[in-house]
Amino acid sequence: MAENGAATAEGAGQPQVQMNILGQFIRDMSFENVMAQKGVGGEVQPDVSVQVALDAKKRSAENQYEVITKLNIESKNKAGGETLFLLELEYVGIFNISGVPEEQLHPFLLIECPRMLFPFLRRIVSDVSRDGGFPPLNLDNIDFVAIYRNELARRQSQTEAAGEVPN
Repeated sequence: MAENGAATAEGAGQPQVQMNILGQFIRDMSFENVMAQKGVGGEVQPDVSVQVALDAKKRSAENQYEVITKLNIESKNKAGGETLFLLELEYVGIFNISGVPEEQLHPFLLIECPRMLFPFLRRIVSDVSRDGGFPPLNLDNIDFVAIYRNELARRQSQTEAAGEVPN
């Protein structure tokens, strides 16, 4: 019984992490059916390239953050390399987050928050590509941890490169 009491007291010292999605919306979107505009015809085998960029901002209200996921999707014909379509999407989630230690907030915002929004992004991309005259594009899961680590490594190398430049 004493062990349970100790565990409860120890757990009570930890702040409870809470996250609520207050809202989500498309801030900017562009879909261009290049194939229809240029009249690309014949047999096409799409080769899809997806680029992801993430950003987060503190809002004026306490514990509120804006997390932005930017997708840049280009589909090209494997045979000739002609662009079939371009889709640019900027999707925003407004989050109320509390109980996350300051040193863990940045990765939480750029990993966990986009992960929560991803199913909605996937649905939008699928619907827009289908409505644009193509088979629905079902995005594979995005590894937000890898994206976060790559960005940290890129910033670290930039800082090191800037430090080596003579004044």
